[in-house]
Amino acid sequence: MRFMKLSVLSVAVLGTTAAMAAQPAATTSTVETPQYQYNPEAGIIRNTTGAVVGTTRTLFDTAIHPAAISAEAGTLGYGANVAWGLNETTELQAGWAGGDAASLIGGDFDANNVNYDLETDFSNPYLGVNLRPAGNWFTVSTGIIVPDNKFTAKANAKEAGDNAYYPVDGKHYYVGTPTKALEAGDLTNVGSVTADIKHRNKLAPYATIGFRPNINSNWGVFGEVGGAYLGKVNATVKATGANGALAEQKIEREIESEDLMEWLPIAKLGVTYRF
Repeated sequence: MRFMKLSVLSVAVLGTTAAMAAQPAATTSTVETPQYQYNPEAGIIRNTTGAVVGTTRTLFDTAIHPAAISAEAGTLGYGANVAWGLNETTELQAGWAGGDAASLIGGDFDANNVNYDLETDFSNPYLGVNLRPAGNWFTVSTGIIVPDNKFTAKANAKEAGDNAYYPVDGKHYYVGTPTKALEAGDLTNVGSVTADIKHRNKLAPYATIGFRPNINSNWGVFGEVGGAYLGKVNATVKATGANGALAEQKIEREIESEDLMEWLPIAKLGVTYRF
């Protein structure tokens, strides 16, 4: 019996050797690509170490070799972004836009019939995906902004001289001593009114459509229009004058009740350099 087992084993070894000899020898230039596929029967990923190392190397190489850098100016402010190409139609973007954008979004606003001059200090880091659904210059972008925008507003009184006033809660809050007869609830000696305004949302989703034509192999231009949802605002009002404090909370409520810049329009133009 032992002899038969040895004979069978010998035949098997010889057969395997012959089969290997019949196959063409692999050249030294052939490099086998590691396989990381999921094996559903075994419930495992083959070559997990290679998958981790290979993926990490790919991510690192992609991170240090961006596809493009861009400079931009628009309603979010002035800034720049870096883009990494994920494939031929998809780019991951990370950027920042900010500064004094009051002249870009409009230098004033109205709340409850009071006009306010506006100064801004914007800071808008953002992360998004830029898509070319048709594989041409047309783009669709979406992502998240982390807004840290500060608005400083100064109220403009209605009329002039002794009759200058701020309309607050249906009443007249006069800057000086009016020559007009006071009505019930009107106040005098309310000086300048300023407000510090900030949005409540810590994250703001955005979406835009645009165009990105290339001028040559490296340079291109782009434009985008869309919007970002920033939500309601918080207002801190300071009113000078003997009766200024009586007006502050009412003005705060009136500003916060408005849909003030709840939706921030996005319009931007820029130039891109592709590597």
